[in-house]
Amino acid sequence: MKKLITSFWMLFVLMVFSQERKITPIFLSTQQLVVDEFISIDSFGYLYYSKGNVFYKQQDKELYQYKNLSLGKIKRVDLQNPLKIVLFYEGLNSVITLDNQLNETSSINFSKIQNNPIIASAVGLASQNRLWVFNSLPMQLGLYDFTKQVFLPLSQPFQNPIQYYQTDYNQFYWIDSSNNIFTCDIFGKITTLGNTPSFNHVQILSSEKVIFQKENKLFLHDLKDNSTIEIQLDKKMIQNFQVKDQFLFIFTENEISKYKINLP
Repeated sequence: MKKLITSFWMLFVLMVFSQERKITPIFLSTQQLVVDEFISIDSFGYLYYSKGNVFYKQQDKELYQYKNLSLGKIKRVDLQNPLKIVLFYEGLNSVITLDNQLNETSSINFSKIQNNPIIASAVGLASQNRLWVFNSLPMQLGLYDFTKQVFLPLSQPFQNPIQYYQTDYNQFYWIDSSNNIFTCDIFGKITTLGNTPSFNHVQILSSEKVIFQKENKLFLHDLKDNSTIEIQLDKKMIQNFQVKDQFLFIFTENEISKYKINLP
């Protein structure tokens, strides 16, 4: 009898634990849109995407566009500040900044910086009128000052190539080729955050959690206890995704689906 009671409670605890580990987003809406690449959705509901190498910002019938075909393909878009959008053209080693109506406000060609040549392979907006820039020549991370037009290295040369990076005003996050996750602050302090499973796409949510896509499934990974939870979705195909303000956006080839998500 005692063994029976013990087995019952073990089964009960296991069932409760498994329920707590399940994440099921609530479907809200779907929007049809055929583009080359979905980039992001901001807090005001504007959708950013590229099509034919033209950068677009759209909400309902309101549409803005920026076109500079001479610079080639847009490698990265930083939307932290809607008044200072950063477009990174890796092929021509250049950055363009735009205002909220996609008017060009500045242009930087890193190849023309004297005394300290830069071959940029990662760029993001930092605080105090600066850019995060990873210089692939010495494999060093640094800050580029818009006003002084100078590059200040912050780190020692990286040991492994960058597989993925993400920035905010004060932190540069990256995942190296061995899936190790690091962060560097604006003073050059580097912190190791952990390791993530292999992925097709990933988003770093905090210093403790990441969400990643593997094939057509999404997972939440805890860096502290190295645990992974699958996110239950009704989508069979996922091209990319974004988590923002407790919403999950799933991008496929011709539509965007919006979900409400509560992450532990």
